[in-house]
Amino acid sequence: MTSITIIGAGNIAAGVARIGLDAGAQVQVLARDAEKAAALGSGASFTSGVVGDEITGELVVLALPFPAVPEVLAQYAGRLDGKVLVDPTNPVDFATFDSLVVPADSSAAAEIAALAPTAKVLKAFNTNFASTLASGQVADQTATVLVAGDDNDAKGTLVKLVRAGGLKGVDAGSLKRARELEALGFVQMTLAGSGATQWTTGFSLAD
Repeated sequence: MTSITIIGAGNIAAGVARIGLDAGAQVQVLARDAEKAAALGSGASFTSGVVGDEITGELVVLALPFPAVPEVLAQYAGRLDGKVLVDPTNPVDFATFDSLVVPADSSAAAEIAALAPTAKVLKAFNTNFASTLASGQVADQTATVLVAGDDNDAKGTLVKLVRAGGLKGVDAGSLKRARELEALGFVQMTLAGSGATQWTTGFSLAD
């Protein structure tokens, strides 16, 4: 089974760690706070450490706020060659909560791909609230993780891991689709933020 490194120790990181462990993957969590990283798992398949430690996973998930990503990528410059780099960020302008901070013809994933040109960048998990990654459910439906990217083998690896972890994994097309996925994530956040929906709801494709 694939190995996965998660950078970050927030709610999304916890949800992805749960999926990886349930899938039988080797899971590494790295965070600024070693105790928070260690709290996201246990057992022989789980390790933790601090940002800057060597990455052991084939898949690397940037479970960070979008503004924090460039610094982390710079810290790992030259050490991401050939890695599958998964971007779950939603580049929302949190000052206004009314727009995305990337250009209209781009996406957070595209900007990450430019910063890490030797990695295989995927967009995934950004249309899922953390609670649905933790439970694997949206109401009475299995939660769906949409995966976009230009490397079909990388997408296939992540989709298989997601399915082995108990969720639906769906190929959402090329990395160009990241813009639409980020817009979908943004709309879900604004609906939940306004009270029109709950932070326990989310995206799923019905059977």
